[in-house]
Amino acid sequence: MNKAELIEIAAKEADLSKASAGKTLDAIVAAVVTAVAKGDTVTLIGFGTFKSSKRAARTGKNPRTGEALKIAATTVPKFSAGAGFKAAVAGKKAKK
Repeated sequence: MNKAELIEIAAKEADLSKASAGKTLDAIVAAVVTAVAKGDTVTLIGFGTFKSSKRAARTGKNPRTGEALKIAATTVPKFSAGAGFKAAVAGKKAKK
């Protein structure tokens, strides 16, 4: 499923125009990105949690030459699926 298909489904389910659904989706994604970039955690109960995670510096290997290289420390986004999402993907009923 791509963004256009998601917008189409959201518009149909929420009885909105595709333009409104698209603006809403863009606003939600922008809010999550902004919050996680600031170091906040965004939790959507039953769906999952978005947060930032620090990755330590490490030594890697160039696959072409085999030469060792340094990989700098960085901050990366992380998503942890919620119990309801995990249960739905596994085909089980979510516990309440």
